[in-house]
Amino acid sequence: MDKKIVLYGNGSSGNHGCEAIYRGTKEVLDFLMLIQTENAAEDRKYGIDQIAELAPSKSSDVSVIAKAKAYYSLKVKKSFVEMDGIYYLDAIKNASKQANIALSVGGDNYCYGYPEIYAYLNRMYKQFGFKTVLWGCSVEPKLTEDAKVVKDLRNYERIVARESITYDAVKAIGANVIYSPDPAFFMKPEAVDIDERMNKDTIGINCSPMIIRNEKSEGMTYQNYRELIEYILRETDMNVALIPHVVWKQNDDRQVLARLYEECSDKNRIILVEDHSAPQLKHIISKCKVFVGARTHATIAAYSSGIPTLVVGYSVKARGIAKDLMMDQDNYIIPVQDLHNSDQLTKYTVKLLSEYDSVKAQLIRSTAKYNEYRDMVRKEIYSL
Repeated sequence: MDKKIVLYGNGSSGNHGCEAIYRGTKEVLDFLMLIQTENAAEDRKYGIDQIAELAPSKSSDVSVIAKAKAYYSLKVKKSFVEMDGIYYLDAIKNASKQANIALSVGGDNYCYGYPEIYAYLNRMYKQFGFKTVLWGCSVEPKLTEDAKVVKDLRNYERIVARESITYDAVKAIGANVIYSPDPAFFMKPEAVDIDERMNKDTIGINCSPMIIRNEKSEGMTYQNYRELIEYILRETDMNVALIPHVVWKQNDDRQVLARLYEECSDKNRIILVEDHSAPQLKHIISKCKVFVGARTHATIAAYSSGIPTLVVGYSVKARGIAKDLMMDQDNYIIPVQDLHNSDQLTKYTVKLLSEYDSVKAQLIRSTAKYNEYRDMVRKEIYSL
């Protein structure tokens, strides 16, 4: 189709979850896409310019009047949101000449607190004539107790919830919500050469600085991962692949994974995977027997490849996605906040391995329905 949509509110592709959202959205909607990016060079590095037009999300070209209004708001309302937000207005105005549908595609933006800047952007896109869609999102249910959040969510033309916990919470406040899996489920893998050791049964492992920052018992997350690796080396003949999914300088999975690699007892059975694009990482993850992951979109790459998966989570998105796929979130997700003993991750993984066949079959049954949701949400957005 020649209809164009604008995508905003996402991170750049060094977070391969952000990249997977872009690529999955293209598979779901097949519109021409204009991505308002915070880091065009990084998005080009991973080939996003091959599937979409890139434009800066911000501009320093801000009128004196706009600055004065924002400064007044800061002084009177004690809010920085307009001072921060006015730098997006030029990009919104320019985009309005090409499109009239805007997708807020940062799926986590309503997970951790009231995202005032995204409420502001929702209003501004609407003022410039856009129909706004909160796309592939998770919303922390407690946020819907806040009147400001309720008003904001009701202001979207559509909300596409990626899991049922969010769907139920948002529907209860009267917002226009539909359900469809995270768009990354529909991203296609790209074949890439893999370490020959992965031709043998391999457990894929992803850890991140983010989950470590959310732990309650200091150092316990790392101890759990290290003990899990040592258990695999000691008690099984499987190999281990350490797989990063975010490589931002300030939040780089490779830092944690490299430390785990250096401290493990048998490096001959440990594969330290290098950075790749999101489709290539999905291909690598698909070669694992099971996957233990912290990053949401690393686990989505595993789920959508039919790989039995244990999630080390910390928010509604992890709980909701696991619940919808597995019907039993208590056994297939362990909140990082609940890690208080160093053997917990190992016990969960052993249980997952013992139930391998039934979990794999359940995953295949669950994801088989997803194309129906994809077709439904495509029609819904086309109709706007």
